[in-house]
Amino acid sequence: MKNGKIFASALTLALAFTQFAGDASAKSGEKIFNKCKACHTVEKGGQNKVGPNLFGIVGKAAASNASYSKKYSKAMRASGITWTPENLDKFLTQPKKFIKNTKMSFGGLKKDSDRAAVIEYLKSMM
Repeated sequence: MKNGKIFASALTLALAFTQFAGDASAKSGEKIFNKCKACHTVEKGGQNKVGPNLFGIVGKAAASNASYSKKYSKAMRASGITWTPENLDKFLTQPKKFIKNTKMSFGGLKKDSDRAAVIEYLKSMM
């Protein structure tokens, strides 16, 4: 019974995320991502800037961009997280709260719809 409750909770969370993510489009996410372009690129083979290139980031382990490896914070390297849509949503809400001592100075995206759109955009860059 305990596993059934855990599964039901996980399913509810996944469906809720999918619902608000489904309302977002990669096109609107691209516009919102303009806030990120000062520090990040998303093109395949794109350069690292102050932050790493984010091409194909969805589904990858944190701090896994080999060409940026020496620039990641210790906190990011030690986080052990995978950039799932759920983790990206939490991180983009308040980066320094989700990964304490991250070097990312961005304050976050407050609107659920903005985060969902950016995540859809990042998912399209694979």
